[in-house]
Amino acid sequence: MKFYDTYSGKIVEFKPLHKGEVRMYTCGPTVYDYAHIGNFRSYIFEDIVRRTFKYFGYKVTQVMNITDVDDKTIKKSAELGISLKDYTEKYTQAFFEDIDTLRIERAEFYPKATEHIKEMVELIKKLLDKGYAYIKEDAIYYDISKFENYGALSKIDVKNLRKGVRIQIDEYDKDNVQDFALWKFKREGEPFWKTEIGEGRPGWHIECSAMSMKYLGETFDIHMGGVDNIFPHHENEIAQSEGATGKKFVNYWIHIHHLIVNGEKMSKSKGNFYTLRDLLRIGYKPEAIRFLLLSTHYRKTLNFTMEALKQATKNVERVFNFYYDLKTTVFKEKEESSEVKEIIGNSEKKFRAALEDDFNVSLATSTLFEFIKKINKIQSAGGIGRKDSELVLNSLNNYNKIFDILPKKLETEIEEEMYKLIKEREKARKEKNYKRADEIRDILKDKGIILEDTQSGVRWKKRSDIS
Repeated sequence: MKFYDTYSGKIVEFKPLHKGEVRMYTCGPTVYDYAHIGNFRSYIFEDIVRRTFKYFGYKVTQVMNITDVDDKTIKKSAELGISLKDYTEKYTQAFFEDIDTLRIERAEFYPKATEHIKEMVELIKKLLDKGYAYIKEDAIYYDISKFENYGALSKIDVKNLRKGVRIQIDEYDKDNVQDFALWKFKREGEPFWKTEIGEGRPGWHIECSAMSMKYLGETFDIHMGGVDNIFPHHENEIAQSEGATGKKFVNYWIHIHHLIVNGEKMSKSKGNFYTLRDLLRIGYKPEAIRFLLLSTHYRKTLNFTMEALKQATKNVERVFNFYYDLKTTVFKEKEESSEVKEIIGNSEKKFRAALEDDFNVSLATSTLFEFIKKINKIQSAGGIGRKDSELVLNSLNNYNKIFDILPKKLETEIEEEMYKLIKEREKARKEKNYKRADEIRDILKDKGIILEDTQSGVRWKKRSDIS
């Protein structure tokens, strides 16, 4: 597998630290509000990466952090006059509900920052002992001038750094190269922890270093997140982690580009800000939202529009209808088609190659629709038998291991008695006993099963599915 590594600035071949295993850390939510579609663009791509590695037989260990203490969560909880825990728990649960709705596979670990204060303190103590950190009246800071490779990930030039200039806020301007707070000493009205390094609470950046290394080791395979996290967040993670351990922190860095709405940056003031829940209330299906958010290559800006979402809805319906027809057609018994086998083999080869080439989901989706088009053409001419249909359905399920847009529940099973009636009708038609064939059609219709005769066989639909 090959993909673009932000650190080296090159397409590189993936070589895992442990054969057959992938250990990866993916930036999770800061639970101060509902996640928006820009967040989910990143989370869904991270899901695609996870599924791709599993598709190729790797064992995946994924860690996604839950940031439940930072400037934003503290400010919001204080405004409402409730505890930090009560405030963040609401949005933590909402996050899990949303990722389940979008069929994002659960990671192996979801560590909360507030439950890993001990690990952060130990890391800060190491940085103090090694001279990378220093204590001031308001906080403990990381001295970036002490870390030789600072700026290597973001390509930020630190030559003109004003030594000793510090910044305590968790997020700051992209080109504002300053020492940053590891631990903020107790302030009036803020939650705090009593620790060996003093009463206070962690800065944002130290959280991810401590939690990723606890669950994945001091060096692990892949770190992912949005491009807006490259600097300062990920740059600071590298400085903290490598300063403390003396080891390489991460072997590969993958970053997802921005999502814009109607060609503009998403903003509540512009009225183009959407959460998943907003789109569901309008009436869009989770599968269509998922499909749109995954359909553009991760290193390209995704322009989210309602027209694009409508088209994604049509695309998902096309896949669904193809799947539905396969599941509800009683195909004729006939020899396997070499043409069908060839289409399946060539399509899956192209699909695998697309995933191996920098997670090229755009090419993978076009491969899926090309596959559907070719199979539909053969099926409409009656060229697919029962064994062929099973091969096609199996292939479609392989695509779905990555896309996951097929229905979770579909009333495609009918009682054995109904199935026998359909087979009896087919026999009656062959024997030109059309009276009995029509009787059976009427019996099935009364039981809510509608029949449609096709070149490949009789197709049935439950009236409940049609409605």
